[in-house]
Amino acid sequence: MELAKYIDHTQLKPDTTKESIAKIVEEAKQHEFASVCVNPHWVSYCYKELKDTPVKVCTVIGFPLGSTSTETKIFETKQAIADGATEVDMVINVGELKSNNDEFVEKDIRAVVEAAKGKALTKVIIETSLLTEDEKVRACKLAKNAEADYVKTSTGFSGGGATVEDIRLMRETVGPEMGVKASGGVRDLEQTKAMIEAGATRIGASSGVAIISGEQGTSDY
Repeated sequence: MELAKYIDHTQLKPDTTKESIAKIVEEAKQHEFASVCVNPHWVSYCYKELKDTPVKVCTVIGFPLGSTSTETKIFETKQAIADGATEVDMVINVGELKSNNDEFVEKDIRAVVEAAKGKALTKVIIETSLLTEDEKVRACKLAKNAEADYVKTSTGFSGGGATVEDIRLMRETVGPEMGVKASGGVRDLEQTKAMIEAGATRIGASSGVAIISGEQGTSDY
C-alpha cells in the first residue's frame, strides 16, 4: 500500500503563515502526496511551486461553515481553478440539510460540481460530527445525485473528525465507484490503515509525514 498517494497534506488553520505553506509544499514534493490542501489564498503560490510535480493543489469552498450563498461558492470555485486548483472540497449547507431542505442542498452541491466540471474534482464535506446517521446517509446520497467525485467527513473545525464507523457508512451509501475522504483527527499509521480498510480512498491530514513514517501526529486538521 503506497500510503502517500492517499494523503491530502493539509494546512487550513486560520493563522497559517507562508513559511508553513512552503513547508508542506516541500514535504509534498518529497513524499509525493496526492495533494496539498490549503485555504484559497495560498492556491496560486502552491500551484507555482508544484506545477512541475505530480502533486495536485486542493482547496476548500464555503469553508468551514458551509453557509455562504451558492453564488459565493460558485465564484470561489471558479477563482480557485483559475489560480491553479484541480481539486475543491466544498462544505454543504448543514443547516438546510437539518431543516430537511434536501432540494436546496443538492442544488448547492451541483452548482459547485458544474463550476468545476472538467477542471477539478469535487469533494463534498458533510460534517459528520453535526449529523445523525440518517442525515449522513441523506447527505451522501445528495452528493452522489449531484455527481460529485467524493464525499468527505469533516472540516476539522466542528469538534469531531473521521471515524471508522462513518467511513464504513459513507462507503455503503455511495457504493464502490465514488471517492470517500476521511478527514479530521487522522494522525497516525494505524488510524490511516483503518480508514482505508473501511472504505476511504483519500485521507486529509496535516500529519502526513508522521503517518507514512509510522509516528504519531499532533494536529486535528
